[in-house]
Amino acid sequence: MTLELRHWDGEWPTHPQELVRARSVEDVVAVMKDADRYPAPVRPHGSGHSPANCRGADGGTVIDMLAMNRVVDIGGETATFEAGMLYIDTAKELERRGLQHYVNTEIGSLTVGSAACCQTKDAAMPGEHGQLSAYVTGMKIVTPTGDVVEITEDEPELLQAARSSFGLFGVVVEVTFRVQPLQQLAVEHKTFKTGDLVERLSELVARDRSLMMYFFPFIDRVLVEFRHYTGMATSPGRPNRASWRLRNYTWRTITPAAAQIAERLPRRMRGPAIDGFDHVLHVMTDRVIASTKTVPPDQMIRYPHQAGWTAFTSSIWALPEETFRTALPEYRDFVKRYDSAHGWRPNLPAVGYRQEQDQSSLLSYSWDGPVLTIDPVSTLRPGWYEFLEEFNQFCSERGGSPLINQTPGLTREHVERAFGDRLQTLEEHRRRFDPDDRLLSTYFRDLLPVTSSAPRGQGAKATSREK
Repeated sequence: MTLELRHWDGEWPTHPQELVRARSVEDVVAVMKDADRYPAPVRPHGSGHSPANCRGADGGTVIDMLAMNRVVDIGGETATFEAGMLYIDTAKELERRGLQHYVNTEIGSLTVGSAACCQTKDAAMPGEHGQLSAYVTGMKIVTPTGDVVEITEDEPELLQAARSSFGLFGVVVEVTFRVQPLQQLAVEHKTFKTGDLVERLSELVARDRSLMMYFFPFIDRVLVEFRHYTGMATSPGRPNRASWRLRNYTWRTITPAAAQIAERLPRRMRGPAIDGFDHVLHVMTDRVIASTKTVPPDQMIRYPHQAGWTAFTSSIWALPEETFRTALPEYRDFVKRYDSAHGWRPNLPAVGYRQEQDQSSLLSYSWDGPVLTIDPVSTLRPGWYEFLEEFNQFCSERGGSPLINQTPGLTREHVERAFGDRLQTLEEHRRRFDPDDRLLSTYFRDLLPVTSSAPRGQGAKATSREK
């Protein structure tokens, strides 16, 4: 019987020869040491939330890591978890001990193994980084030879590279994060017209708040979510849980459900229906979702194991802060032109996050300075990937950097233009761990400048979009 695995949203089918559900480090070691039984490429699998095909392993081996979900150790300043544990579950364990992650990302269902070595993020809190891997102080990996290796801050250059390794150095089995005492978090929302936002961007940044944004280009509005810490979460009384529950339920369920319903309408009614809902959405969020007393783990959303009918997908590009001032109005005009030309538009609000300069990971998308992202979001339907082809070029031409595991439709040119010589540094580390390309899938072979004898494009099914 042919195996088929798909991502959370039902996309990117892959057909491995072998599927192993690892429950211990020894299970992963056994796979690595038996190349005859477990053919290449060997790729780890977590919750499948990356919207690009970074897990593809046609004809190879997939290691399902979700059963490796135990707490290894929680101290005062660091916490260690097995790689298959969901990030939201680690946050709850920390909260029970009066601690928290530095980055409490919205998608709580990613695994900590993915958080450690892939590109993922949330809006940076004042004085902090927003990339989850920035606070990884160590990881334990099983190399292609079956050796168990620990990468720590004692080897800063190697750890920097491992934070952007995408499982190409070895299968991550344990991760250690730097953590901090649980904080009290204030949240509020405010709506701007697109032009007003970019004119006031310096002022908003100077407010010393985390900036997450929701873009409504067809009605020319931007909803900004401001967050900041107000002190330790030790004051009397319970935190306000209702604000984040309402916000999370809205974005996880109500908004994609409304988009799915709108897609069933005749074309002449579809756009106005989405625009009308967007007006209500940003006004209600602006007026209703606010609190001075929440806790950061409540920002996270626990998504179902499979998306279901409210499935949605996204793509992410980070643009230099100065470029963003012109790029955001251009994006507003771009999606309108695209809709006029092709009769297709993303039917959910795009989102964006501000990040400070961060060189903690080798392929950091804010390596050269502060960035803001533009992340189109849509329910899955024909036309999405064709739209991304033009959107990717739009961002690349403006000096943007993609997130390799979260930006479908990338080309080698996009990646090389964004990361330059840092790609070769990553390849030098990769060859040290995996000279025989046991972990190298077609997806990464086609995007990264690998020094391998196997031709690019081999195994084209690994990047197929067919469902």
